[in-house]
Amino acid sequence: MRVLVTGGTGFIGTRLVLRCLERGDEVRVLAQANNPAEQGNQKLLEQAGAHFFLGSVLDPEPVRQAVKDVELVIHLAAAQHEANVGDRHFYEVNVEGTRTLLDAAQQAGVKRFIHGSTIGVYGEIKVGVANEASPLNPVNIYGKTKLEGEQLALQYAEQMAVTVIRIPETYGPGDRRLLKLFKAIDKGVFFNIGNGNNKHHLMYVEDLIDGFLQAAEHSASAGEVFLLAGRDVLSTNEMIASIALALGRPVPRIRVPLWPLMLVAVVLETTMKPLGKQPPLHRHRMDFFVKSFVLSGEKAARLLDYRPRTPFAEGAVATAAWYRGQGLLQ
Repeated sequence: MRVLVTGGTGFIGTRLVLRCLERGDEVRVLAQANNPAEQGNQKLLEQAGAHFFLGSVLDPEPVRQAVKDVELVIHLAAAQHEANVGDRHFYEVNVEGTRTLLDAAQQAGVKRFIHGSTIGVYGEIKVGVANEASPLNPVNIYGKTKLEGEQLALQYAEQMAVTVIRIPETYGPGDRRLLKLFKAIDKGVFFNIGNGNNKHHLMYVEDLIDGFLQAAEHSASAGEVFLLAGRDVLSTNEMIASIALALGRPVPRIRVPLWPLMLVAVVLETTMKPLGKQPPLHRHRMDFFVKSFVLSGEKAARLLDYRPRTPFAEGAVATAAWYRGQGLLQ
């Protein structure tokens, strides 16, 4: 199959491209390489046989070239973690860039279009388990523009088979977002905050890729939105214990109350943000110890026969091994 992956130099995109190449697909990548990690991923993918179109989804010409004669588009490119950019940038990339890609795909006769969205479209879930029908209330510009992007994508469902997949927090080899946590546990400097009973529902990257590919191949996915969920729901305590075991380190035992640190975070935000400075501790950083997020994969299981396979303990071992192999842990 001829496949185009946008955002293919990112964490998830890189693993997806490698999987498609392994199964014999002809893979094109439309992406940027703006930092050493992306540049390294580009080199890795080119050596594996991917064909690159360096550029943005905002640039009509590379987009048109990339979609020509393609059967499947998997759209992962997004503005997400960029710093010091205005809200307009997120709208341009996540909405107008998606529109540029959709128009080009439709004109090129693309048969299937998988749009990668995010659980950020839910905002905060106060009670219960999130599913595809849960209220949507994004709380930041990333979530708001990703929601608009998925609504836009579904408007093209009469012209081609469009599927929206809401991506949960994803980890595994290639991920750097959990690196600080692994490093702190590895060095023995991590300490628990609060009771550690809040819930996490992470997705191992290879399981996520399974979901994307099953949605691309299954007729029941056309015109649908799917929330993919990981195999295990873990408390913070269970997650930390699994990572410590994967690293061969003692489980951290030091625990401090939540409220004093939360008070400090509020004070630092109040005093430093008006000065244009990033506080060393803020409420968003405390979310790991406070918020719970549990997801339902029932719809994907029912319509796509999709079920994640990787226990968190197994995924943590593979992630730790990748970090060590990259020289990111001592």
